[in-house]
Amino acid sequence: MGRPRASLTFDDGPHPQTLDLLELLDRFAVPATFFQCGVHVRARPEIARRVAGSHEIGNHTDTHPSLWRSLPSTIAQEVARAQASIVEATGVTPRLFRCPYGVPGIGLRRALAQHGLTKTGWTVIGNDWKLRAPEIASRVLESLTPGANICLHDGRDRNPEPDIRETIEAVHVLVPAMLDRGYEFVTLSELLWPKKTSPGA
Repeated sequence: MGRPRASLTFDDGPHPQTLDLLELLDRFAVPATFFQCGVHVRARPEIARRVAGSHEIGNHTDTHPSLWRSLPSTIAQEVARAQASIVEATGVTPRLFRCPYGVPGIGLRRALAQHGLTKTGWTVIGNDWKLRAPEIASRVLESLTPGANICLHDGRDRNPEPDIRETIEAVHVLVPAMLDRGYEFVTLSELLWPKKTSPGA
């Protein structure tokens, strides 16, 4: 039997402090999946490209709206504009989508189908937008099981200059602890589709 697998995922970026997170992940040779917002990709295309160089990118809408309060036409625009912005900045076409706040809206299924996107959530969420690093790490480790899809954040919704130092410090604790437990880190696509890298591969 192989090692237990898990995926680290980060929502709401990219932002300048994403680079510090990338440095930490690279130090441990850990791949991750970043669900990016189009508005932040357009503001920081060079950082989006840096992420794409070593990690997987997913679609997290354009402006991080509450989809359950949005019209189907708005949802379609949010998905499409984020997808186009990510492709333009990175050359990568996302295949995974995560809803802001984890809640879908009417018309989302059709919008995702138009772009070949698969909706995914998480199995563990760190609440890193409001907790300190030790609490974030403890919350994740207490809920950790093989196949964990761990949701953290390298941004804070629409905030153009978020402070993600607590998240970075939590990852600094989490990764060695998970490695000590024998975990192997993979991208979310690799976790969802172990024998292929995307649903159409």
